[in-house]
Amino acid sequence: MIPSSEFNERIKKLQTLMQAEGYDFVLAYGNEAEPQYVRYLSDYWPSFETAGVLVPAEGEAFLLIGPESYTYAKDRSRLPEIRLLKAFRESSEPEYPGKPLDTFASVYGELWGGKKIKRFGVAGYPLMTIGVYKALCDSLAPYGIEPEKADALVNRLRMNKSENELNCMRHAAEITHKTMDFVIENIKVGMTESQVVGLALGKMHELGAERESYPLWVLTGDGSDQAISRARHKVIENGSLTFLQIGARYAGYASSIGRSVVFGKATDEQKSLIETGYYIEERLISEMKAGVPAKDIAELHKKLIAERGYEDYFLYGPFHGNGLMEGEAPWVEVSSDYLLEENMTFCADIFLGNHEKKHGCRTEDVICVKKDGAENLTNYPRILFEL
Repeated sequence: MIPSSEFNERIKKLQTLMQAEGYDFVLAYGNEAEPQYVRYLSDYWPSFETAGVLVPAEGEAFLLIGPESYTYAKDRSRLPEIRLLKAFRESSEPEYPGKPLDTFASVYGELWGGKKIKRFGVAGYPLMTIGVYKALCDSLAPYGIEPEKADALVNRLRMNKSENELNCMRHAAEITHKTMDFVIENIKVGMTESQVVGLALGKMHELGAERESYPLWVLTGDGSDQAISRARHKVIENGSLTFLQIGARYAGYASSIGRSVVFGKATDEQKSLIETGYYIEERLISEMKAGVPAKDIAELHKKLIAERGYEDYFLYGPFHGNGLMEGEAPWVEVSSDYLLEENMTFCADIFLGNHEKKHGCRTEDVICVKKDGAENLTNYPRILFEL
């Protein structure tokens, strides 16, 4: 688990960055699907409602929640000060007549003592609902300012993981690995994609997962070219290439493994596709070490795909950040302008899909960049699974 002292350190580090860049406040915003900014600073994961952590440039941070979640938040939050705002209510928009609630303005008064607010940032800016955004803008109008996007400020802290975070990620990876073993041992012809997802969800919870990392999916036959999807009620048939996407979450931290299986003997086309994914992932992971330009990895990815004759299967860069979300900043792309650093964590995400043939596969593992190489946290076998 992440100790409370580390949450306090995160707040202090963010305040140092805020002071350097002239921010008076940063609001870390999140929702049920993407809680990462709120959870990073408070360990709170909103349900139904949305939430924010309001961080002043100096002093104590407050957790801001909707009107119904106080007892839940009090039980989970690492921040002792919690305020209830109507702006964070659930989307059915109840009015809560007679219930005393705070506002952004009243919280500013507590934290800032009536001083002028000159600069206000939001981490989780793309997630913010129009209702919360309007309430926030109205609260800042007396100061003549509007909220600014400040995701990069918090991402700067999140990208390099602490040893406590890495241990949580290793445990999530272990649960995911064992869950994938269970799924491969128990998946059968005649099952639906949704039933296979049920196998995975039940097993990962049995093993101690907090939740899944994302809505898991299994795709069989036509449709396995979908890079993002959900399970269908489609039945697995003999000879079908079936794409398994499994990930467990532990203590907030996500893990993921992507592999394909074939029921019966794989065709030459199926075998080539799967082995190409394995080959590219292995080559690229071997290049991941501190000091390497991220764009070099992305350019090598495109080169390897071309050499293997799969240009028509290319969709996106080969790695994306991993931590409190399965997909978080930064991505590794040909436009990337940063160097890999020690304890950055990524999903090696080698997706190959052809929309004309309606098939594809993803080879995915979670890795941590080290000085002289990469630690593969999930480290799932790269073999041809013929079941």
